[in-house]
Amino acid sequence: MAISEFSWNKYGSQAVLVDSNGDRLKLSDDVLVSNIRWFIKFRWILIAGLIIFELLMLFAAETLAKLGVTEQQNWPIAIIAILSLANVAYLYALDRCPPSKYNSPTMNLWMQIVVDLICLSVVVHYIGSTSTPISFFYVLHIALACIFFSARESLYVTILVCVMDAIVILVENFLFTQDSLMTLIKNHLTADSIHRDGALLWMFFLDILFFTVWYVVSRLSLIVRTHERHLVDAYKQLNQAQVEKDQYAVLMTHQLKSPLDAIRSQINLITGGYCGDASPGVMDALGKINHRAQNMGGMILDLLRLERLKDTCLDTAIFESVSVKDILQKCIEKLIPVANSKNIALNLSGEDFNCKVIPDQLGILLENIIANAIVYSHNNAVVEISSTINRHDKSAAITIADHGIGIEHKDLPNIFNEYFYSPRAALHNKSTSGIGLSIVKIAAENNRLKIKVASEPGAGTSFTVVFDEIELSDAQSEVLET
Repeated sequence: MAISEFSWNKYGSQAVLVDSNGDRLKLSDDVLVSNIRWFIKFRWILIAGLIIFELLMLFAAETLAKLGVTEQQNWPIAIIAILSLANVAYLYALDRCPPSKYNSPTMNLWMQIVVDLICLSVVVHYIGSTSTPISFFYVLHIALACIFFSARESLYVTILVCVMDAIVILVENFLFTQDSLMTLIKNHLTADSIHRDGALLWMFFLDILFFTVWYVVSRLSLIVRTHERHLVDAYKQLNQAQVEKDQYAVLMTHQLKSPLDAIRSQINLITGGYCGDASPGVMDALGKINHRAQNMGGMILDLLRLERLKDTCLDTAIFESVSVKDILQKCIEKLIPVANSKNIALNLSGEDFNCKVIPDQLGILLENIIANAIVYSHNNAVVEISSTINRHDKSAAITIADHGIGIEHKDLPNIFNEYFYSPRAALHNKSTSGIGLSIVKIAAENNRLKIKVASEPGAGTSFTVVFDEIELSDAQSEVLET
């Protein structure tokens, strides 16, 4: 059995690029926030590494002493404390404090980079600025600055890195000469030493490396952002073209609906005997014409319904608390004639619950799924409609299962696409428009619902509509507490 889960977020943040007062392109605040969270997670990993180092110093001090690694004057503990407090402060400013001039994603990232560079400089000083490759970790912050900021701001970060690295090298080799961690290890294993003239040369080449990395990464970042900007513009143009196409489709459907209704009205007059007697052959032909016109009328109504749902947005939609059982009952009452025409039983079971949705759209969603289950079921079958409640996380689900033709595994990911219908479905239902499940998708998107689909060809299909948050009655809440 093939199982797929579908979820849509119509109102989620989009990764867009903005101009920074003509200073090239930089990432939008929405994208910066997601990067900030990634940066904070990465920092927790570094903190965990320092904690492991301290634990080794505590429990394996003798073994490390044989390698020349001795007590590090508690600087790792200080770095762990500073970075941990800083991480908590970044998250607090991001999630709890209102946005302002001094509490923006850009300022948050700047504070992170400055604090990290200070802590990294301390680590570089104690491990060895010229005797180890630890200084190359400065490159990470230059690359991140090129990704997060504009070219000018990333240049400021590069200059700051050069200044801090120079201070560390000067302090270590000319002001407060001391044995670094790596020097202790090397002295334990070899007799090599680092000369001061080599330290200046090391600093010079590091500065060249830093500026080279900045130039290369900033250029690449600028190229990528420019291409992304072009893609965003193209996406907007495509959206505009789609809107114009939809408007034209609505106009055409309105224009088709009126003459189609007139044709069906004339057919009903003839078949009703109001225009005189007609031969059986004519009556048969008119019946077929009326059936085709009825199918076309249904497709037009589906198109109009689809466009109306697309136009629904968060600002105009009214969310109300409704009883799911009441909506299901209305859908079943409306579809009973269709089910009776195929001698299909609609069985409703499960618990009732309340949820905040757009009532008419939830009705459209459930009605279309149940109608699909009836259409693609065999005659004399059963469509089972059930609801379940998870009281621990206050979620619920409605499952609509049939025992019909099923969906092929390769077709399952595409069933919510507009105008898509599989050869299997078209063979079973020649009047399908391929719009029904597109309507379900838009309604689910507007109501922030997830849908799980499980199907097996020849055995049937089940649609499960997932409600992430529901309202429990007092009685249901008491059961949960018990």
